[in-house]
Amino acid sequence: MPDDLYQRYQQAHRAHQAHRTDCTHCTDRARCPDGERLWSAFERLQDAYLKRQRNRTTR
Repeated sequence: MPDDLYQRYQQAHRAHQAHRTDCTHCTDRARCPDGERLWSAFERLQDAYLKRQRNRTTR
């Protein structure tokens, strides 16, 4: 069974990519409010996933 946190982190990345494809306001250095919300969700989930992975390998 796929890891739920991993799946959510990947979905957040796909959502941000889809937004970025259509949004004319987002750039590599600036984001519209929706783009910022999607990017923040991706970062938060990615950080949580990577932290958990690190904790698993250090035990």
